[in-house]
Amino acid sequence: MAVAAAVLGTTLAVGAPATAVGTASQAPAAAPASAVAWTAGTRAHLVITAPGDTSAVRAAVTNNGGSVFASYDAIGVIVAHSASAGFATAMRGVPGVQQVGATRTSDVPADAYNPALPASPSQSPTTLTESLTRWDMTQIKADRAWAVTTGSAAVKVGVLDTGVDDRHQDIAPNFNAADSVSCAYGKADTRAGAWRDVGTHGTHVAGTIAAAKNGKGVVGVAPGVKVSSVRIAEPGTSLFFAENTICGFMWAGDHGFKVTNNSYYTDPWQFNCPDNADQAAIIEGVRRAQEYAEKRGSLQVAAAGNSNLDLANKTVDTESPNDSTPVRRTITNACLDIPTELPGVVTVAAMGKGDVKASYSNYGDGVIDIAAPGGDGASGVYSTLPGGKYGNMNGTSMASPHVAGVAALMASADPTATPADLRSRLGVQAVDVACPSDSRCAGTTTRNGFFGEGQTDALKAVGGTTPAPGKYFATTTDVAIADNATAESPLSISGVTGNAPAALKVGVDIVHTYRGDLVVSLVAPDGTVYPLEDFANNDGTDNVSKTYTVDASAEVANGTWKLRVRDIATQDTGRIDAWNLTF
Repeated sequence: MAVAAAVLGTTLAVGAPATAVGTASQAPAAAPASAVAWTAGTRAHLVITAPGDTSAVRAAVTNNGGSVFASYDAIGVIVAHSASAGFATAMRGVPGVQQVGATRTSDVPADAYNPALPASPSQSPTTLTESLTRWDMTQIKADRAWAVTTGSAAVKVGVLDTGVDDRHQDIAPNFNAADSVSCAYGKADTRAGAWRDVGTHGTHVAGTIAAAKNGKGVVGVAPGVKVSSVRIAEPGTSLFFAENTICGFMWAGDHGFKVTNNSYYTDPWQFNCPDNADQAAIIEGVRRAQEYAEKRGSLQVAAAGNSNLDLANKTVDTESPNDSTPVRRTITNACLDIPTELPGVVTVAAMGKGDVKASYSNYGDGVIDIAAPGGDGASGVYSTLPGGKYGNMNGTSMASPHVAGVAALMASADPTATPADLRSRLGVQAVDVACPSDSRCAGTTTRNGFFGEGQTDALKAVGGTTPAPGKYFATTTDVAIADNATAESPLSISGVTGNAPAALKVGVDIVHTYRGDLVVSLVAPDGTVYPLEDFANNDGTDNVSKTYTVDASAEVANGTWKLRVRDIATQDTGRIDAWNLTF
């Protein structure tokens, strides 16, 4: 992998001449051409020494048949390239060198020395009305948190991923180009557009965090904050190597990101084991970079992974190395999925609709910190895609940005909060989810291996309170809509005094491939039908995501209400995905 998306993920950048020295804050605006020509067999290594002046070790890199591609003196990490098979062994004998490790089992691409800019996709304007009742947002109460705050534009969230389509209609209003960059290959490339998506994954993640509340498409968890793209995936492979992740964390620390989202693992090793010299150097290099970012005020939120593995009881890895030929190897709990298992990182598991673990989500008592909607099967997370488009994805990659968005709302509410504060409050304000009848789930109701400290709660995170019992009711039970048929979804209301209000809010989320076929109504407990919408027969738009207002003051509130959806044609079908009533 790298990216933890779509039920399986793949994992889930560059500057001065390779012989020059760069600090974490240096980022050339010009194309990062290198003075060293690419040759077949070139491999990347992390050379780790004491933080500070690394000039002596950098000189040793050159003297031992290598070149310095990037240098992060503040943490004592040098990214070195060499085609010499004996380079790592020679460098381990250099005074002052603490660790040396190859970061890949394949050659560094020639593109690293003169990287092409990602394509800028043409944009397709949407006719979709903004959905405020998506199941994932209602499940974490984000739709109610927005009434308290949508987040502050002073809060910056970094999306370390495959890149972001900054021109997307739902992302452009909140995109922060000034702090966006490509870190592909391990060195900052600040050319305009270098941060753009080389896939679709990062754009989807960015929309979940901060899609604008602008009446179009979707709304992110924190639609008032700013997002920056830090592309760490390499084009072609979409792999996220250690030097790219290091560059991304250093950039986050130097550019004031309050939160970063990391929906990937560091390729090529699903787990890095400290008894292997190469992997030990990867662990140390990424750990130092994460610590650097955290000390400068950045909280890292990361996906737990999509292999349905118990991270608290590791036994075998069959997926590594994923940049060449994977082999089966025995591992122990000392082997780490990074960055998600590094100290200080918030590890996020995925949930489906309701209080259920997503089938693919990794788990582990003492490893998982918190859970959030990631989708499962047909109930995916709906968000932005490059080119002005939208679509569903499933994965812990989709769960993590929900938590990153909640952390951004918390940081907006309390600008003085430290990463440690945010990490603690995420756990305290999560809603406890007990283990199901599943022997794999170890722990207690308040903290367990499937859900950590529970499901993230956006409303509690911003200091809001859940409405009094009986005021807000929702169902996320799917009801199929067949051709030329009527479907009804019941919703039982109790504990409300008197009649329904004159402004009863009816939130509707219908998945359908041609809404012109649909007639939507609300049915009161006494059978009275309140028409909501009869879509024009030529309306070929997908889905219905709207909130209607109904004068239901003549109706007793308590009882079973129904959402009725009539399909009056053939060929297109769908389902009632979710709906709610607010009294």
